[in-house]
Amino acid sequence: MSHNPLLDSCTLPPFEAIRPEHAVPAIEKIIADNRTAIDALANQQTVTWDSLAAPLEALDDRLSEAFSPVSHLNSTMNSDALRDAYQQCLALLSEYSTWVGQHTALFQAFERLAQSEDFAALDEAQRKAVDNTLRNFRLAGVDLPSEQKRRYGEIQARLSELGNTFSNQLLDATQAWHKTLPDASRLAGLPESAMEMLAANAEAKDESGYRITLDVPCFLPIMTFAEDRELRQEVYTAYVTRASDQGPNAGANDNAPVIEEILALRHELAQLLGFATYADYSLETKMAESPGQVLGFLDDLAERALPQARRDIGELETYARDTLGMDELAPWDIGFVSEKLRQARYDISQEQLRPYFPAPRAVDGLFRVVGKLYGIHMAENPDAPRYHPDVRYFDVLDGDTPIAGFYLDLYAREGKRGGAWMDVCRTRRQREDGSLQLPVAYLTCNFTPPVGGKPALLTHDEVLTLFHEFGHGLHHMLTRQTVADVSGISGVAWDAVELPSQFMENFCWEREGLDLIAGHVDSGDKLPDALLDKLQAARNFQSAMQMMRQLEFSMFDLRLHHELATPSAADVQALLDAVRDQVSVVPSVDFNRFQNGFSHIFAGGYAAGYYSYKWAEVLSADAYSAFEEAGIFDAETGQRFRSEILERGGSRDAAELFKAFRGREPSIEPLLRHTGIEPRDAA
Repeated sequence: MSHNPLLDSCTLPPFEAIRPEHAVPAIEKIIADNRTAIDALANQQTVTWDSLAAPLEALDDRLSEAFSPVSHLNSTMNSDALRDAYQQCLALLSEYSTWVGQHTALFQAFERLAQSEDFAALDEAQRKAVDNTLRNFRLAGVDLPSEQKRRYGEIQARLSELGNTFSNQLLDATQAWHKTLPDASRLAGLPESAMEMLAANAEAKDESGYRITLDVPCFLPIMTFAEDRELRQEVYTAYVTRASDQGPNAGANDNAPVIEEILALRHELAQLLGFATYADYSLETKMAESPGQVLGFLDDLAERALPQARRDIGELETYARDTLGMDELAPWDIGFVSEKLRQARYDISQEQLRPYFPAPRAVDGLFRVVGKLYGIHMAENPDAPRYHPDVRYFDVLDGDTPIAGFYLDLYAREGKRGGAWMDVCRTRRQREDGSLQLPVAYLTCNFTPPVGGKPALLTHDEVLTLFHEFGHGLHHMLTRQTVADVSGISGVAWDAVELPSQFMENFCWEREGLDLIAGHVDSGDKLPDALLDKLQAARNFQSAMQMMRQLEFSMFDLRLHHELATPSAADVQALLDAVRDQVSVVPSVDFNRFQNGFSHIFAGGYAAGYYSYKWAEVLSADAYSAFEEAGIFDAETGQRFRSEILERGGSRDAAELFKAFRGREPSIEPLLRHTGIEPRDAA
């Protein structure tokens, strides 16, 4: 093979030169080099930070630098060749990770470092990194007998493969269905923006008419605005049966067997390591202390919100019957009727707001909000290597000093995984030569792309998503840590990692924030007071229903990993049905296979951890209440949040960082106030 760009050390990935065939040889080469180097590190007689931890970090970083662009391209520019290469890389990385985690001599070398006189002289971040490393060795089975070590490796390799299979099958199932309508007769009610998108979808496939797909920017307008109930039912059915034994593509890409095997292997893994359940194992690295504590937290929130949620759905049923003439409310009616009721009650819709959120203005407003909070600014770098024409790259500057960078990839396209996320491109760390590697983030969304030469117009919900993901990005990019294991989001407890992201969403509801974010696409006018009043009045419309939906997902996830050892697909469905009976207020249908598309827990990092969204929301609401008290752009409070939360990364426990910022333990009251959940005595 010719020169392999993944083996070069680069400030940014050389995307224009990377090909799928480069991935496997690069990972094989780096892993082989690392194995030799690690054996030498582990066999030192005298160990120090500089002789053990720092060089191991450098080895890890070289591997990350090569694999990060491969992983990102697999998610954003998926192709058959890249998918195959990525799968092979996952197998290599899983085997290597197990080998490192079970390297007895390396573990013993870190134990000697922790017990040495030099350990006390290390700084806080270094000591925390060593403690985390020793914990991770134990969670990788370093103490297990050789046969159980081998089995651990087999399980981890298979779980890695299965998670990727789940993700691929969901992507394939999503893209396997479409419906092309020859004219607009069945699309009454859809806003102009959605009609333009559907027409552009058809044109891109050399079709005439309007092409409906299951991508979220396409799915949501149908469910929210289409007056044709049969069309809503058809699209809904296709969406909730993706990758399952039900629906129009029943049996194709079915994720049920994948789920069964994942759950069985997770349980076996947990027991191998001495944990009763996978939930107990998962919580070992989180803020929450036990599955019982988490379930108690979720039950408490459910008890507070359920009466209000029942009133929400009752109002919806009454409106559907009395105003829209619907005898009963089906799942494919919820979004449509909710939007009608929202407009009737508050005279506002997401579509009314779109003209005030052209994507360029929203992005610029985001940067201005962040600048006021933290004193930083963004400068676009058009010369940075990019992997798609839509992608932009920005440097983050503190004064005139570059401190970080990020890729911004906003729009949905074929071959791009759904959803929105932040991922790591480069981690802030001090290299062995003393130089500083700056952090770089990938920020990815799936918004409706611009059509016809006009800027994309975002909904307010999409603006919230943009701010959310940028909050994750700030956590990664504003870190001051120089030890990779605790830099940015690394080493942060998973149930605290959503704090900076959810925190950022608050600025999208305030006049001071919206004056920076919103500007009419034609006139540039700010959001009128009348629209702002309606937006704020409607903020907590059906908030209790929405909370119960999140609690349903969280309870299902935790109980699935705590109560069922080796469940069948029927057991999984039965548990989901039981959770719905307990907390859901919306109607459901037997063919809904939500679990077959629940990527967060089967192909992401949220297994036995989906509750983190609610757990961290308590922290984020309480943190934001400090800004409400001082002024939402109070410079001193912004700098304290930056220094106590964002800059410290994983160098201290999240609970300690929160208390350092807020001056006390977190309170649930700001969350209840922000989400409009009434106190118990008012219910």
